[in-house]
Amino acid sequence: MAVLKVIEVLANSNEGWEDAARNAVKQASKSVKNIKSVYVHEQSATVSNNDITEYRVNVKITFAVD
Repeated sequence: MAVLKVIEVLANSNEGWEDAARNAVKQASKSVKNIKSVYVHEQSATVSNNDITEYRVNVKITFAVD
């Protein structure tokens, strides 16, 4: 039986939501090992001069505990 833990991470990107999710996993992997999945919980964006300037995601990252 595996023991899994879930953490919530906020991340951003100037490129898109997918890139923001990728950034969240990349940053979390610096201190968390055995990442198994990522669930995009929320998406948002900031707008300036009628254009999206930053994409933001709130993700839940699941990892196995040794």
